[in-house]
Amino acid sequence: MNNFEFTHSFPAVRGIQAGKPCYIAMCPMRLVPTLFQFDGEEVPPELRAQRTINKSRIPEITSYLVDSPTDYTLSSLTASVNAMVNFEPLSDTGIGQNMGALLIPMDAQILINDGQHRRAAIEQAIKENPELGHDNISVLFFIDEGLHRSQQMFADLNKHAVRPSDSISTLYDYRDSLSGLARHLSNEVNIFSRMTELEKSSISNRSSKLFTLSSIKNASKSLLRKGVKDLITEEDTLLATVFWSEVTQNMSDWIKAKDKKLMTSELREQYIHAHGVMLQAMGNIGADLLSNFESDWKKRLTNLSKIDWSRQNKDWEGRALVHGRVSKARTNVLLTGNYIKQHLDIPLNDIEEQLEQEFHS
Repeated sequence: MNNFEFTHSFPAVRGIQAGKPCYIAMCPMRLVPTLFQFDGEEVPPELRAQRTINKSRIPEITSYLVDSPTDYTLSSLTASVNAMVNFEPLSDTGIGQNMGALLIPMDAQILINDGQHRRAAIEQAIKENPELGHDNISVLFFIDEGLHRSQQMFADLNKHAVRPSDSISTLYDYRDSLSGLARHLSNEVNIFSRMTELEKSSISNRSSKLFTLSSIKNASKSLLRKGVKDLITEEDTLLATVFWSEVTQNMSDWIKAKDKKLMTSELREQYIHAHGVMLQAMGNIGADLLSNFESDWKKRLTNLSKIDWSRQNKDWEGRALVHGRVSKARTNVLLTGNYIKQHLDIPLNDIEEQLEQEFHS
């Protein structure tokens, strides 16, 4: 019996990569869990064409699909078929010769080369919202040429993948309230509007910027004591705007840099307050200020101008500096915050007090 009497049929476009045919097709998501296989964890790595699934990633993707059924985006799956396929073009000539139906034998093994976490999340999401099963996901099909080729495909697909910076992800993420807050602050807080790097999450020595959008987001998250998925209210936005504006008024070097009276490269090279560790520490401090000193928190911030922010100040070693290099590790952020709190006459909490004792022991 001809295998093609029992086939899966997909509308597809045929193309060529590295001299070999490949096909891109739209597949109903309800078929994804049954059609596409994954090398199980019981198979040794050298006999697999994929890494094992990181199960902690699946709930996040699943929630994304379930929470945004009318506003999500999924990139293509890449799969290998270990059987001969048949392509029936719409016509023998012209553009139609590469458009048509892709027929895959039902007994063929279709192995995912890239997208195993999306596949697992789709399976779970459809269980929670069956309507998602009527949507489609694009699939790039290759003909399986054996384990070595599949392993090489995995390596090739992943070696050039670069995760976008946290700053540009924040800039483009309109679904996340904290990202929206960071964008608002970068426009409305005068110092941020002039001195924020929107694309990168680190600042080069030659940059004219002082802050990154991601550091503003993270510091403001601490300031408002918000979780990743918590909503940001208009009151929160106003409070954060006022707080960072007040901080700025007491940071004369920031203002000089904004007014081009001081080079930002010089500021980063010689001072602590030109680095993300200080901004994050101020976010933590601000949360305590706003909750415990509602009537005079602005007055307490005036003492920021009395702090010696120079790297030459030996008090920073072990706090903001580790062997002379700025560190944004959590412990260093807290110890930096402790030092600032002491100058603002703000009591340390129990965790900070314990850390301070360990620092001096």
